[in-house]
Amino acid sequence: MEWSSIDTWIVVGGILSAVACALPGNFLVLRKMSMMGDAISHAVLPGLAIAFVLSGSRSGLPMFVGAAAVGLLTALFTQWINHFGKVEESASMGVVFTTLFAIGLIGIVRAADHVDLDPGCVLYGAIELIPLDTIRLGNREIPRVVIVLGFVLLINIAFTVAFLKELRISAFDPDLATTLGINAKVMHYALMTVVAITTVACFESVGSILVIAMLIVPPATAYLLTDRLGIMILISTCIAVACALAGHIGAIVAPGWLGYEGMSTNTSGMMAVVSGMFFVIALLLAPRYGIVSKVVTQRQLGMSILREDILGLAYRLEEHDERQVAIAPDLLCEAMGTGLFSRYLAMWGLVRSGYLTRLEGKYHVTAAGRQRARGLVRSHRLWESYLHRHLDLRDDHVHPTAARLEHVTDPEMRRRLAERVEQPKTDPHGQVIPPLDD
Repeated sequence: MEWSSIDTWIVVGGILSAVACALPGNFLVLRKMSMMGDAISHAVLPGLAIAFVLSGSRSGLPMFVGAAAVGLLTALFTQWINHFGKVEESASMGVVFTTLFAIGLIGIVRAADHVDLDPGCVLYGAIELIPLDTIRLGNREIPRVVIVLGFVLLINIAFTVAFLKELRISAFDPDLATTLGINAKVMHYALMTVVAITTVACFESVGSILVIAMLIVPPATAYLLTDRLGIMILISTCIAVACALAGHIGAIVAPGWLGYEGMSTNTSGMMAVVSGMFFVIALLLAPRYGIVSKVVTQRQLGMSILREDILGLAYRLEEHDERQVAIAPDLLCEAMGTGLFSRYLAMWGLVRSGYLTRLEGKYHVTAAGRQRARGLVRSHRLWESYLHRHLDLRDDHVHPTAARLEHVTDPEMRRRLAERVEQPKTDPHGQVIPPLDD
């Protein structure tokens, strides 16, 4: 792979646009308004057409002002329809942006008959052409888009840093923000203005369709990885940078993997693909919210409950017959209704924890295991007494609920539970509640 200054400027432009989008995108994700970025990115097309009709030129400033104004109007129209029309917010977004998008397409197509205004460029971007339009600063030729995006990025950084507290509070609880003297509506429209400006500025790099990928996917990925806003913003920024760099490299080398040697694909498209790949990885492997971690956590919880149920069963067997000091694995498997593998893992965990010992093919409860089992059985029977006495559940209805609650009852809760039911000696079924010094 050959790398030149053109590639460097393309990557710089991609990084600036991606980071500029990711910063306000964090607050769109937190506000559950991800579609608003998509709505604005599509709805600004009428602004481009109107700006050309009024100015007779497709120079940067009139187009920028027209698109940004319509982007802000999109947020206003959406809020107005949602409030006065009693239409759900996502539906009002759909009504506004599809209507404006259609109007904008008609206007651009008509304008394209009289001027070199390419609808495809507006929709899909032309990041590869960034190095061709330059401005001389001192002794260096710098792409105009890089200067524009750098300025927009500085605005977004300043806005985020200056109003981080207000944005945080209004995003999580607008009513609380109002009581604290923060005008939630003002913060909402300020954020929408920043989103509109960012979206318009990024047209030339990622296009109106692909800008939504940089606006939402990096923050959504970061949201899976952390619950802290500051870290979320930092992670989303790093992901945005990685998407731009890996996207351009992928655009150069990926066609070769498919047998198209000497060809490259669209950098903007590859940026969106890479961002999607990062999101999928986070969705699968995020420490707390990832699919894999959730499955592992559920399995660990299920195994913990199974181990405690085995201890409780062992205690009840000894309680029923004091001579039952050894437990056959087949008896446990039949009584617990579990498979061989699950039972093996559970018993291995109990042996490893020192609650059971294995002698001559049978399991024996240790002193520590008996103490733990007594606590579980005590919790179970106290809960049965509580449910029967305070919730008026019949004797034959208290067992299933108590069987779940016993696994989340710590010694302090057990003590308070015993006080609420006045330290009973037996449960509603007449079974003795084991005394236990917690």
